[in-house]
Amino acid sequence: MTIMPAELPFTTARTWIGFGLMCLGMFMAILDIQVVATSLPAIQNALAIDPELMSWIQTAYLIAEIIAIPLTGWLTRTLSMRWLFTAAIFLFTVASIGCAASNSFSTLVSFRVMQGFAGGTLIPAVFAAVFILFSPREQGIATTLAGIMAVLAPTVGPVVGGWITQTYSWHWLFLINVAPGLIACVFTPFLLPRQRTNFGNGKTLDGLSLMLMALALASLMIGLKQSPHDGWLSSICIGLFALCALSGGFFVWRTLRAVRPIVELALFRDRSFAIGCVLSFCLGICLYGSVYLIPVFLAFVRGRDALEIGLTMLVTGAAQLATSPVAVALERRLDPRLLTAFGFGLFALGLGLSTFETHDTDFNEMFWPQIFRGVAIMFCLLPPTRLALGARFETDVPGASGLFNLMRNLGGAIGIALIDTVLYGRTGVHADALQSRLLAGDKATAEAIGLDPELLASGLSGPITPSAESYVRPLIEKAAFVWSVNDAWAMLAAFALVGVVLVPLAWSRASAAAISLD
Repeated sequence: MTIMPAELPFTTARTWIGFGLMCLGMFMAILDIQVVATSLPAIQNALAIDPELMSWIQTAYLIAEIIAIPLTGWLTRTLSMRWLFTAAIFLFTVASIGCAASNSFSTLVSFRVMQGFAGGTLIPAVFAAVFILFSPREQGIATTLAGIMAVLAPTVGPVVGGWITQTYSWHWLFLINVAPGLIACVFTPFLLPRQRTNFGNGKTLDGLSLMLMALALASLMIGLKQSPHDGWLSSICIGLFALCALSGGFFVWRTLRAVRPIVELALFRDRSFAIGCVLSFCLGICLYGSVYLIPVFLAFVRGRDALEIGLTMLVTGAAQLATSPVAVALERRLDPRLLTAFGFGLFALGLGLSTFETHDTDFNEMFWPQIFRGVAIMFCLLPPTRLALGARFETDVPGASGLFNLMRNLGGAIGIALIDTVLYGRTGVHADALQSRLLAGDKATAEAIGLDPELLASGLSGPITPSAESYVRPLIEKAAFVWSVNDAWAMLAAFALVGVVLVPLAWSRASAAAISLD
């Protein structure tokens, strides 16, 4: 007999400790992406890797992760949550050791695939545990703990990666996972509640559906990676997206007809769950997009190193931590749709304030936009999680959590691809416009790019000399890039506003369940 989470008793301290170790494992898996991204040049020099291949160190991890996430439901039914987490954190730890010991590109990428697959199961397993292990009164605290770990890791990642790169060798980017991984692997089986395994599920695994899903997600991720560079309508990208559509369509058709599907797509028939997943998608675009844009701006425009960038980004994490207790208290008492609308509206405001950056923008100018976004994050995560997962039966929670977290990761991947498209496509357009204004003698434009208006009057009237162009061109390119970054911020703000518009479409049933906890 399946039970709703509302029937669960209060949780023991031992289970809380086990859940804390699960959150630690998820934190390490997410952190690993950021710290490795920070130190890719160091890895390239150490292993003599072709620059054109470097991005695959990250792409291999992300593809494996995004394939593993929707499989969490099936893996949980087969292994139980306790042993799934133990196996995943063990594999992640072993793969981390393998990455640190790698002496070639192929070896490193192979272990990164193992890391990504193991890490991909950790994230939805943690969010599923919130609604399986805890009573309704405790779920807000558990979701907050999981949410803090999930969104804090990308924020502190640049600091950790920059510090490790400057202080130790690149091997420690992976070796920092070993001690936490071993602790979680050894103690979690004794702390989490015992659940029945069902290895018979392995006999019913639909191998063709698994292959189709992996093919669809992998081709989508590679297509998103290549689109900003090759063009969305390039032959290779069209081919990848067509392959994604065909294999994905066949996968959906086959899964909806299956008696025991590996992914519970039928969950999308519930409006509250479907809206929650779309909100998770929008959050992924805005969250991962903002975490991506700040380092790009500070590195290219301001010339900051990884450690300085990380310290700047800590503002978001600090605001998030300070807001978490308030978010938990309100989430217990108010309609989650109201809190979600507030969160996405505030996120849109924080993103919109960043659309006015100049070549002089630095920590002070980024402070308040980051504060607004940090405060908004928990309201964009906790209530939508309740809307999507709060009214699910226990047996549905792992699969629902996998799809919910998959949508956030897909949103992040698509958001970064769109940002790169804006940066690559708009910078040239803005540069041409700036040059035209300078040639027309626009002093306001000269001041905006950091050029002395007197030099404009004396040096840019008539044909541009090579010496003048060599001096002015870098200023134009930097200013044009800043304008493109502002365009990208505006795009992210628009996606946050989409989240606000979608909130009223969620079912009131989940809302009533969420505010009946007291």
